[in-house]
Amino acid sequence: MRKRLILFLLASCLLVGCSSNAMPEQKISDFTFTNQNNEVFGTEQLDRKIWVANFIFTNCDTVCDPMTAEMDILRDEIMAKDLPIQFVSFSVDPEIDTPETLRHYIQEFTDDLSNWNFLTGYQQQEIEQFAREQFNTIVQKPATSTQVIHGSFFYLIDENRHVLGEYNFVDPTYRDEMIAQIEKALK
Repeated sequence: MRKRLILFLLASCLLVGCSSNAMPEQKISDFTFTNQNNEVFGTEQLDRKIWVANFIFTNCDTVCDPMTAEMDILRDEIMAKDLPIQFVSFSVDPEIDTPETLRHYIQEFTDDLSNWNFLTGYQQQEIEQFAREQFNTIVQKPATSTQVIHGSFFYLIDENRHVLGEYNFVDPTYRDEMIAQIEKALK
C-alpha cells in the first residue's frame, strides 16, 4: 500500500511538472532596430500583427542561405493564402550586416519586401542577449571566427507578441503546422 502511495505521488508530481500550465508564457519585449532600408523598425511596426522571425547573417557559410530561401517559400505560400503576416529576420552579425549589406543580400532571394524586414542596428552583445532572453535561443560570435553560432528555427509570434511556437525549417511538415496555427490565431 505504501509503495502504491509513493508511486501515485511521484506520478502526480511528474504530470504536474509536464503540464503546459507549468511553462511560463513567453512574450517578446519592446524593441526598436534598423531595417534594410535604414528605417526604424520594431515592435511598434509589428503592433497587433502576427509575425514569423528567424536569425541569420549574410556572411554565413552554412544554414543562412537555405533558411532565407525557405523563409521566402513560406512567405509566398502564406501570401497565396492571403494571410496578413509579417516576416522579420534578425542579423546575428550586426557589425558586418549594415542596412546596405542586408538589402543586397535580400535581393538574391526576393524582390518583394512588402512584409519582410531584415534587422540590424544593435551591438553583438545586444543581439546575443535579445535572442537568449526573448526567443530562448543561442547567438554567439566567437572571437576567433567570422562565423556566428545561432539557432535555426522559425518562430511564430502572435499579435500580442507571445511566441506561439518554434519550427524546424527542414521538417517537411512545418509549413502545414505553422499555417494551421496562423489560421487558428487569426480567428
